[in-house]
Amino acid sequence: MRIIGLDYGTKTVGVAVSDALMITAQPLETIERKSANKLRQTLARIESIIEEYQAERIVLGYPKNMNNTIGERAEAAEQFKEDLERRTGLEVILWDERLSTVEAERILMDTGVRRENRKQYVDKMAAAVILQNYLDSQAHEGQTE
Repeated sequence: MRIIGLDYGTKTVGVAVSDALMITAQPLETIERKSANKLRQTLARIESIIEEYQAERIVLGYPKNMNNTIGERAEAAEQFKEDLERRTGLEVILWDERLSTVEAERILMDTGVRRENRKQYVDKMAAAVILQNYLDSQAHEGQTE
């Protein structure tokens, strides 16, 4: 079984995928769109990724505020979750993504990606951080369901 990880933003969606054993997450791609509310092509691309990797679950970054409250971005993620579930029929798990972009930036710096090139990688790397955190939590619980 594979899991898709998503970092949902206003103009991009970072995508990551787990390995078949659900141990590691790899950054896959960044889906770009022209405006925040144009989701049809984004959802279609996610569907094709799910089909290609035979994913059975989606982990969606949930951008809570640092004080644990739900803001505008988290509400948008909740709506995107509903859209994804309706469109794909898969379970979508909201996963706290606080500081995932900071972690993604650190990983890119540590691996020597030049500052001017980081923007093209940060969203898919943030998706991989979100998914990896989810996979690690499942491993610690001793389950994957």
